[in-house]
This record gives sequence, structure tokens and C-alpha cells, in this order.
Amino acid sequence: MAQITAAAVVLDLENHKFGPAQSPAQLELGIEPVGIQDTREPSVLVPATQSVGFALGWDYAHHGLTPPALQLYANSPLRQGFQAGSATFGRRTLSAKRHTQQWLLLRTHAWSRGRSFEDVQLTPNYLQQIEVGFCPITRQPLDAHKASRNQAQIDRVRDDAGYAAGNLVMMSRAANLAKAHYGWQEAAEVARSVEAGPIHRIAGLGSSEWQRVALLCSFVTELPHEQAAALPLLVLPPNRLRLFNPIQALQAMLTRQLATPGWSARLARIEALLPSQACKADFNRFVLALAPRVLAVSNLHREQEIRWALEDAWQQPLLLKRWTRFALHLNAAQAEALLQRAAAKHLVNAVHVQHMSQPNAIDGWALERGGFCAVSQVQGH
Repeated sequence: MAQITAAAVVLDLENHKFGPAQSPAQLELGIEPVGIQDTREPSVLVPATQSVGFALGWDYAHHGLTPPALQLYANSPLRQGFQAGSATFGRRTLSAKRHTQQWLLLRTHAWSRGRSFEDVQLTPNYLQQIEVGFCPITRQPLDAHKASRNQAQIDRVRDDAGYAAGNLVMMSRAANLAKAHYGWQEAAEVARSVEAGPIHRIAGLGSSEWQRVALLCSFVTELPHEQAAALPLLVLPPNRLRLFNPIQALQAMLTRQLATPGWSARLARIEALLPSQACKADFNRFVLALAPRVLAVSNLHREQEIRWALEDAWQQPLLLKRWTRFALHLNAAQAEALLQRAAAKHLVNAVHVQHMSQPNAIDGWALERGGFCAVSQVQGH
């Protein structure tokens, strides 16, 4: 498994939540279906540590919640932690809001599968930040109905990494089941196969949906700069996802400028930061290919529809051709520096750019263990 050596960029939406807000009782945590990832590497699956299970049970008690019945078997460390916490806290418990319940259920799911869970950055507040109303793959509204195609589920984008900040997105159950353990290359191959036919749907997804799956996976996969520069932005990066290819982060930032007023002036100031006249000329050609989408976007009122319009613009071969020509004037370091300079000059409207250096970019991802807990730490469960 190749190790990531590049830094990562996190794009945060500033007060922009695509899709309708969820009421406290509307959205329920969905988890990855057991039997998809789990059966692929049964020899690697290990129970979590006694201490992790105990701490998890303790937190359930601290918030006045009862753990899932399946985890309360005899000698379960989670049960032991729950009993100890209940005896300690009694009725003096903390408020358990919806995202806190999601956080506990996600930790339980990871613990029961022996998956690594980074619990410093991955908090209830973090889960609230990645919540969406529509699936980024199928574009269908998410719901809380168990086993429905559109049930909201939290997915690890990289299957060889654990549950950690920067590696999680919310999507529909249908997209989650189809994506399974696929990475960037495998999903791209499926997308090409579906597009070529004669079978036009695989695992319930069509060509456009598989292309979005592949691009989503590419964001957290370190690619050669030239390869990353040639990919159309068919899905905008979900909030808080870490982008390991600076040129894709630049692509997303520039595309999102068209969603808010004043984009022309901002892009003109970004142009002034470019290193050469040839680079500036190709940048203008790219903008001229992208700008007509503003006409379509200006007639839209729902932010989710604006997002889809910007994504759909990248289906145009001319736009991708002009983008790639411009992007190849830069190398990865220059693309990253341009992002940082634009952010410093407050030219990245509606987006917050956070640079993360190695090894902070993959902190808690457990890539060296394929996303599982350390075998040496396992004591039984």
C-alpha cells in the first residue's frame, strides 16, 4: 500500500449547508452494511481492546443512554464500562443530543468490527458538520428509514483507513452498498464498464453515479499531478473531506466561486497571482468555458441545485480540456501555494481552506494497519 507523502487540504463550507436542515428526530445514523467490507479480509478482523470497549460503555452511561443489546453480552468490556459508569453517574448524566447518539453508535460499530476510531477530532460536532440532506452520489434526498435505498449512512471513503476526521462522508445506503470496498481505480473501471455497456447499471448505480464514486475516492488518494489535473469535477468535495491532490482542491475552490455574487472580481484577483502570462491566458480560457454556467445557476434558488449545476458543468469536454491545459502550467506545490495565497487574500468566498502537513493529514487513519486496530493491543472482546 502506497503511503501518502503529500499534505492535505480541507475545504470547509462557511455557513453553507447544501440541502434542507434536519429536525432532531429526522435523521438516524446509518452504518456500513456488515458483510461488505468485513468478508473481504476475515483474517484481519480483530476484536477491539478491553479499554476501548470499557470507555465506550462508560460514555453511554455518562450520557444516560443504553448501549445496543447485542453488545451487552456476558463479559463484554462495553457492558462492564456501562455498569461502572451507571454506578458512578446515576442520574447525573449529560445531555445526549442527536449527534452525540450518532457518535456513540458509530464508535460502537467501529469497535465491534475491530476498526480504528480516532476520537480526538471525530466528535459529535464533526458529525454535524458533515451532515447533508442529499446523497452526493445518487442526488436523492436522504431519510431515516432503515434498509431504504436512501437511508443516510456514514461511509469511510478510503476502505484501507479507519474512522477518522477527513475520511468520512454521509451518503445513501444504496451508494454505500455499491461503493463497498472500492477505491479510486476500481470504481473508475466500473464507471467505464457501465458507460460502455451493454449493462448500464451495476449494484444499482448508473454511469454518472459510478463516476461520482470514483471521483470521491480520488480526493483521498494521492495521484500524480498530471492525472489529478485531468479529472472532471463531477462531484464537489463534501464538507471536511481531506483532499490529497492540491490541483483538485484548487479546482473545487475555483468552481465554487460561481455560486456566489462577486465571482468575476475574485477570479480576476486570483488571475493576478498566477506565475506567467501563458498561465493567465489559459486561466481566462478556462473561466470563459465555466462562466456560462452562471446563467443557469442565477436562475436557481436552492443551494443543492446550484451545487449540481456546477458539477454538471464538468460534463462538458471543452471545459475539462481548458482546465487541464491551465492546470498543467502548475505543479502540485504551486497549486497548493496558490490556494494558500488566495485564502490569505480572502478570495475563496464561501470556502475555508485549511492546510494540513504530513503526518497530520493522516493522523488517526491507521493506514499502516489497513484501518484496523493494532493486533498487538487486542485482548479479547
